[in-house]
Amino acid sequence: MSPNEIAISVKGLKKSYKNVPVLTGVDFEVKTGSIFALLGPNGAGKTTIVKILTTLLKQDSGTANVNGFDVISKPDHVRASISLTGQFAAVDEILTGRENLIIIARLRHLKNPRQVADDLLNRFGLTGAADRGVSTYSGGMRRRLDIAMSLVGESQVIFLDEPTTGLDPEARLEVWKIVKELAGNGTTVFLTTQYLDEAEQLADRIAILHGGRIIVSGTLAELKKLFPPAKVEYIEKQPTLEEIFLTIIGKKEEN
Repeated sequence: MSPNEIAISVKGLKKSYKNVPVLTGVDFEVKTGSIFALLGPNGAGKTTIVKILTTLLKQDSGTANVNGFDVISKPDHVRASISLTGQFAAVDEILTGRENLIIIARLRHLKNPRQVADDLLNRFGLTGAADRGVSTYSGGMRRRLDIAMSLVGESQVIFLDEPTTGLDPEARLEVWKIVKELAGNGTTVFLTTQYLDEAEQLADRIAILHGGRIIVSGTLAELKKLFPPAKVEYIEKQPTLEEIFLTIIGKKEEN
């Protein structure tokens, strides 16, 4: 695969906190224009990987490249070509929803920032609340605004760290639709999630992080082959991603 086809490349990534290893040698690649889902138990190090890839944290060793730029030697180039939605909504509660979006559009030096804001407000069903202070928004509304802010501009890679936590089912489906549209237009989406059905619905490739390493990576079809064959009784039952995940994690813990 040529370098232009790889949006993210990670090799031998290691990170410890106070001499406690979190990442012990992580390797993976993400193809340009694909949706890559990183799964793992709480505390596995998913957010640590996101922080390293978005230049918010430095690894102890190993390399990480995003859009062809090394995260250590060329962090400014990395930041200019990505956007990030973290686990907690990074919105200014004093401003209105529209003002939050306009500020981001101006920081990205976009033309017609008000139009950019209006388009995203409409897309995320926030037009009716656009001129209200964000402090009056519900948790789900703040999350939708936060994701909308990450879509201002045309970033080549978008990092979504558990993006639908706290959203109602309807808003969750809307986020899924937008993620699919982004990938369809050539944007690379790096997704961490605690919802296995989310990865099942969205991801082109899925990686499971456990014990500081990627223990398995592949398409959903490839992961299903790792699951014990279905017992044929009256109907053959295909394993869900949740069953595959729990089986793989269980085996690693036994070993």
